[in-house]
Amino acid sequence: MTSSQQKPPLPRRTPRAGRPATAKVEEAVAARDDLAAALSGAGVQLPMMDVRTPWPETDGEDSSRPARYALVHLGVCSAPVAHALAAVIRKGSAR
Repeated sequence: MTSSQQKPPLPRRTPRAGRPATAKVEEAVAARDDLAAALSGAGVQLPMMDVRTPWPETDGEDSSRPARYALVHLGVCSAPVAHALAAVIRKGSAR
């Protein structure tokens, strides 16, 4: 792939800017970045990958409740990207 054909870098999102991330959120952000790099190396780029917690970080009076876990949200993708992702997975699992 030439430099003019390279895909733009994925945006780096951080949960709740200005709030300290919990260890679980940091773990999910690292996992998201690792997955994005692996997919990019295989020529696949999902349009949006994000990290989410299953509930708002603020909860009435307790505004400092830490996330017990965080999820890597893969978002949506077009049919061609889904086919490309399936092909990469098949190729990798055939080894």
